[in-house]
Amino acid sequence: MEKQAGYIRRIEIDGLWGQFSIQWDLRPDVNILSGINGVGKTTILNRSVDYLEQLSGEAKHDLKNGVRIFFDDPEATFIPYDVIRSYDRPLAQYDPANRAPDGYVRSELDWQLYLLQRKYLDYQVNTGNKMIELLNSDDERERSKAASLSLPKKRFQDMVDSLFSYTHKTIDRKRNDIAFYRNGELLFPHKLSSGEKQMLVILLTALVRDNERCTLFMDEPETSLHIEWQQKLISMIRELNPNEQIILTTHSPAVIMEGWLDAVTEVSDISSPLVK
Repeated sequence: MEKQAGYIRRIEIDGLWGQFSIQWDLRPDVNILSGINGVGKTTILNRSVDYLEQLSGEAKHDLKNGVRIFFDDPEATFIPYDVIRSYDRPLAQYDPANRAPDGYVRSELDWQLYLLQRKYLDYQVNTGNKMIELLNSDDERERSKAASLSLPKKRFQDMVDSLFSYTHKTIDRKRNDIAFYRNGELLFPHKLSSGEKQMLVILLTALVRDNERCTLFMDEPETSLHIEWQQKLISMIRELNPNEQIILTTHSPAVIMEGWLDAVTEVSDISSPLVK
């Protein structure tokens, strides 16, 4: 029977570049992997994600392609996770995103936002159903909780409005999908800059998890982000989902400026030469 983990406790990788083994003990909240270009940050993240993709729900802590992941609960067999990458390249012609009905999906970030729009709609439906259930309760204390369920969405909208204020964009709060107004003109996400799309993807990904315990992998998420956005990035994700375990690679000192220095791990600190 499948059992969900709360967070990833440890990652072990044998044969990084054929020369090193990795033993990385993780925190349940924020984990930042740092190091010079080519040292293996992205490889560690990618191989960890590949391991999770292969979990069957039966095997736990087995070695798969030189990788072993340990959960907080030894009996857990899986953990929900999301992956956000920094690039915004054009989609290949064969990509199924080219068949997206809105016709505006042209890049990796456009495709991620297209998928997230649907998850955002599902999130709102689920929130509405929870509110109705609480309001129909005979317990006054339960009914009083209904209004608080709308707060995360408002918090998300306020965050985005604040971030995008420098280009005079505000979210259209009357719509169920994500769209913006700028000087009276309606704008959809494909009209945003790469940095705005990147931030919107990150914040939406955190919001639609609806406070679920999960792990968020991010590979150099600061790419295309203004330095002030980099500084706020982790705190905003944590505000939208405090139960999310963050695992990210970065080159940017700004990402850790708001109190996350103790969450930084250098690749050299967790690697050791293979014993021959």
